[in-house]
Amino acid sequence: MQKVAMGAAIVCATTACMPAVRGSGQENPAGLILRELDKRCAVPVDQLRRLADDMVKEMNAGLESEDGNLLKMIISYVDNLPTGDEKGLYYALDLGGTNFRVLRVQLGGRESRVVKREFEEVSIPPELMVGSSEELFDFIAEALAKFVAKEGEDFHIEPGRQRELGFTFSFPVEQTSIASGTLIKWTKGFSIDETVGKDIVAELAAALDRRSLDMRVAALINDTIGTLAGGRYQDENVIAAIILGTGTNAAYVERMENAQSIPKWRGLLPKSGQMVINMEWGNFQSPSLPYTEYDKALDAESLNPGEQIYEKMISGMYLGEIVRIILWRMAEEAALFGECLPSQLKKPFILRTPVMSAMHHDTTHDLRIVGEKLKDVLGSPVLSQIPNTSLSTRKVVVDVCNIVATRGARLAAAGILGILKKLGRDVVEDGVQQKAVIAIDGGLYEHYTYFRNCLEDTLRELLGDEASQMVSLVQSNDGSGIGAALLAASHSQYL
Repeated sequence: MQKVAMGAAIVCATTACMPAVRGSGQENPAGLILRELDKRCAVPVDQLRRLADDMVKEMNAGLESEDGNLLKMIISYVDNLPTGDEKGLYYALDLGGTNFRVLRVQLGGRESRVVKREFEEVSIPPELMVGSSEELFDFIAEALAKFVAKEGEDFHIEPGRQRELGFTFSFPVEQTSIASGTLIKWTKGFSIDETVGKDIVAELAAALDRRSLDMRVAALINDTIGTLAGGRYQDENVIAAIILGTGTNAAYVERMENAQSIPKWRGLLPKSGQMVINMEWGNFQSPSLPYTEYDKALDAESLNPGEQIYEKMISGMYLGEIVRIILWRMAEEAALFGECLPSQLKKPFILRTPVMSAMHHDTTHDLRIVGEKLKDVLGSPVLSQIPNTSLSTRKVVVDVCNIVATRGARLAAAGILGILKKLGRDVVEDGVQQKAVIAIDGGLYEHYTYFRNCLEDTLRELLGDEASQMVSLVQSNDGSGIGAALLAASHSQYL
């Protein structure tokens, strides 16, 4: 895990991660659009702080009740996070798309930690994604059974114990306990109506029984909860986890000192005095969000108009698409690419965020990489490439990438500030503040260097010198795998 201390010197926002419009005169039509975009997407510190305050309000509203709130604030039933003392053999199943992973880890306690791990990835036949529930889960159980059969001498389970599994299930679920949850709907190409409304853990358990595999599902989680568990295993000061990848989400540890901590909670207070909350923060909205006509266009063409507005402004699925929509307007209204409109640019999601990142990070003197990427993306099937773009056009493209990435990173930092404010970790009182570590997973944060640096700089800027000394961001990997196995350990029936 890579750790970044927020207490490092604050880099001037105007040079570190504020949009910088270069080389585009006011008289140029593309320059006019660019400068208007720059103005509309700017999010100064005061605006970011208002956003953080709005995030806290929505968090509290979501903890009050289940109905009608932007943030679902889902109770995860995870009240025991890994400590590092866990020992034994544990399994994980990560089902979130057309492939799934099975994983095993041998934990050696505080001294040895993860002694060994192994995993396999399995592709799901397309017909099983639209077949019957029994067929799908029998296929998964069969893969698990084959994986267990390959258990080597380095993995060993204590005599008389049942194997235990952490199940990462990345589909909408109404969680009812640490190891049960009702499927709300399938996504990502799955369509098995008979599974909807059923306990997903019970479906898996029945398939395991049919395969005579003696394995207990100890925890049902999503990837954000897994990232939090993996982060806490490495550092006891981890209080929250953020996913910044194709999508985005956040989870954090809520203190449950009394019944008013989570008003919608029904039941006895957990002995640990804490509960992990899955925020589903991608659905956050606020009047302070810098929402533009480009965001409206993206939302209108999306599969879920009016929903996940925050996610559509900060996550890897959408940043490249926002750039595409802006460039298309510039091509139509300002002839950015010359007299012939590149028809490929009209196709939604033709310009992906990894391409945007590559163009944004181009340091060649003539922005050669930008030109190459534009040819790759905009070249028609008939004509292998568009005409060579001018240097001024390439500069405009980089400026658009810069504005969109900067806005996204600064908005993400405001969300993190909201979590810190909710937990009282954003200020130093009477010279005392506990360390606070945020675990972050996802390809956007890991691979889009400018986005990551801008987010970190903005969070320092928002916290100030004193408070930022006690806040760190760590890059955490494989929460959906190792994190699930760790939660199986921390919620073992043998504790």
